[in-house]
Amino acid sequence: MAHRVLFCLLWAFGVVQAALSSEIQTQHMVMAAVGEEAYLNCQLMQTRDVLQVTWQKISPEREENLATYNKFFGQKVNLGFRDKVEFKEAGLQNSSIVIRKVSEQDQCCYRCLFNTYPDGAITSSTCLQLYELHEPVLRVGESDCAEEAVVSCSATGRPAPTVTLNVPQQDLHLSNHSSVSITNANGTATVTATAVLPRLRDYSAQVGCAARVLSGPQIEVFMTVPEVKQSSAEGGKHFQSCSFIH
Repeated sequence: MAHRVLFCLLWAFGVVQAALSSEIQTQHMVMAAVGEEAYLNCQLMQTRDVLQVTWQKISPEREENLATYNKFFGQKVNLGFRDKVEFKEAGLQNSSIVIRKVSEQDQCCYRCLFNTYPDGAITSSTCLQLYELHEPVLRVGESDCAEEAVVSCSATGRPAPTVTLNVPQQDLHLSNHSSVSITNANGTATVTATAVLPRLRDYSAQVGCAARVLSGPQIEVFMTVPEVKQSSAEGGKHFQSCSFIH
């Protein structure tokens, strides 16, 4: 009987805590690029008597208090995090922090804790996921014939980026697409996309490359492919068919 009562009490406590946690509006996951800043925000959706707001870092090894704010002592960032964390907005109903120059050590979950009276602590968590993406490198080389160019684009990131070649001109189309991914010693991956682009007579064309990691922002680069010059001796000469060699 005692075990049954204890189970019911723990179940009821869990239900209450889940209901209280739903009162906080926050993002379950925030993405940030390595070396950039990450913004974490928590907003209490119902007005309560909040005594203090605490931000905690939750890692598999331990839980650490990062920063606190209350109306008597104001905002305080703990000593070990003063070069890393600062308040963006310090309030008892809405609180947000900035994590500067994020690195792999910062990739974990963060808890915002509203210490209220008389309900106690209302908490919610946001997990920080890092990505790394370097600007793609776009190259244009000669094919086995003058009327085609081999276009390649390489992008390095973590995890492996998605690399896409495109041509803004509607009358041109890329063909013979291929893609190769190489894992680097530092854990990043370099993805190279290659395709063949027809070259126009006496008109240059533009080709673009877009790289993205996960759902992070896309990086685009563009390059102009020079036209095929037509000499007077080639006046009536038609294009020759070209084959792409992988």
